[in-house]
Amino acid sequence: MRPGGIRVTVALYLAHLNPVTHAHVEIITELKNSADSVKVMPVVFRDGDREINSRSFPFDYPTRKKMLESVFGDSPFKKYLPPLVRSRSWRLRRQILRGVEGDYFSYTGDRTEGYMLKAYGLHPRVGQRKQISATSVKEKLFDSALGGGQEWRRDVPEGVADIITGSWAVVEKYAGMEDLTNRVAGMKFPKEGWSE
Repeated sequence: MRPGGIRVTVALYLAHLNPVTHAHVEIITELKNSADSVKVMPVVFRDGDREINSRSFPFDYPTRKKMLESVFGDSPFKKYLPPLVRSRSWRLRRQILRGVEGDYFSYTGDRTEGYMLKAYGLHPRVGQRKQISATSVKEKLFDSALGGGQEWRRDVPEGVADIITGSWAVVEKYAGMEDLTNRVAGMKFPKEGWSE
């Protein structure tokens, strides 16, 4: 609540952002227009102190944070959630809501994921999926690393394209690898560290 008793609405955007695409920028801009504040939280999979990356999640947290900052600057994204996700943990909900006061909602473009967010009490709003997906951009990146074209550049903001180019070794590393990902209730998780 703001001084004077005015209620503040916070939009929570938990997303892989791997990589940040024009669709993510559009979603964040829409959220900024429908809430007083937006808290963008790039999802990070961890095993102890180590971040788990894979073909589905090639770019690490610091790289994705740079991607966001290249588009939006520091504000309103100063309070990044530290690397977070552990499956089956209600501590995650407390981490997500740390510092959130007043009304809030979470955004997802996936109806099934919306059910999971609802189960966690995160008040989901399910939006319409955008035409560009991070998955399709990753496939274009990997195709490019294996000798294909540069079509991926038109799907990401210019600053993000520069960051990806500077991290090209990561793209090359995962281009020829198998995708070691589990999809559970509409959400993707790396197989490494996954327990039934």
